[in-house]
Amino acid sequence: MAPWNAARTKVQLKLSVQRTKMLQEKKEAMAKKARRDIAALVERGKLETARIKTEGLIAEDIHIELLELMELYAETLLARFALLEMNTRDVDPSLQPALASIIHASPRTELKELHVLREMLMSKYGREFATDVMDNRDGIVPDRVMAKLDLGTAKVDEVLVEAYIEEICKAYDVPFHSDVLAKLAQKDQPADVEGAAAGEGQDVKPSAEASKEGAVFADAEKVKDEATKSEAQSTAAAAAQPPAATATTKKQTEQQEYDSLAARFAALKRM
Repeated sequence: MAPWNAARTKVQLKLSVQRTKMLQEKKEAMAKKARRDIAALVERGKLETARIKTEGLIAEDIHIELLELMELYAETLLARFALLEMNTRDVDPSLQPALASIIHASPRTELKELHVLREMLMSKYGREFATDVMDNRDGIVPDRVMAKLDLGTAKVDEVLVEAYIEEICKAYDVPFHSDVLAKLAQKDQPADVEGAAAGEGQDVKPSAEASKEGAVFADAEKVKDEATKSEAQSTAAAAAQPPAATATTKKQTEQQEYDSLAARFAALKRM
C-alpha cells in the first residue's frame, strides 16, 4: 500500500484528474463510433446484433458517468486540500463523500492513478474507515455513486435498449420501428380518449397509419419525461421509502432505476 505523503498525494490528485478526463474523452469517441455502427447495423437489418451492441453502449455510458464523478471528487479534494493534509485521522464531513467515493469505486475503474490515490487515502485515514467505506456501512458512499455501480452490473432494460436505438436512428436518418415501444405506447394511452370518442358516436378503431403515428408520439413523450428526471430525485425518493419490502416499494425502486438509465438516454439527443 502506498504510504501517506501530503505532497505526493496532491500530485496524485492532479494526475488522477488529468487521466480521468483523458479516459472520458477516449470513451466518448468510442461511443460515438459505436452509435454509427449501430445505425449501420439497423440499416442492414441486423437488429439483434444492433441490440447487443446497444447494451454495451449503455454500459459504457454508465462507466463514463462514474468517471465523471471520480473526476469531480478528485477536484473536490484538491480544492479542500488544506483540510486533507491536517495531521488527524478524523474525517472532515465536507471531505467524506469524496473520500468514500474514491476509496469504494476506484477498483471498478481501469485507472492506476486512482488506485494509487485510493491507497494513499486509506493509509491516511486507517483500516477502520477504509473497511466502513468498502462495506458501505451506514450508507457512507453517496447514493449517486452506488447507483452507477449497481446499474453497471444490472441487466439493461429492453425498453431502454429500443429507445436508444430509435434515437440513434433518428440522428443518422435511418428508418427504425420498434414493436416494444409501440406496444408500450398503446398501453400508456389514456382510457378516457376512447371513452370520449365512443360518447360522441365516433369509430374508435384507428387506422394502421394513425396507430403507428400515435405510438411514436406517445413513446417520444414518455422518454422525454423520463429523461428529464434528475438522478438526485430518484435517489432521494429511494432513501425516503420505508424499510418494509412490499410489492409497491419494489415496483417503485425498479422504476427509479429505469429513470436513472433513461436520464442517460437524453444525452443521445444532443448528438
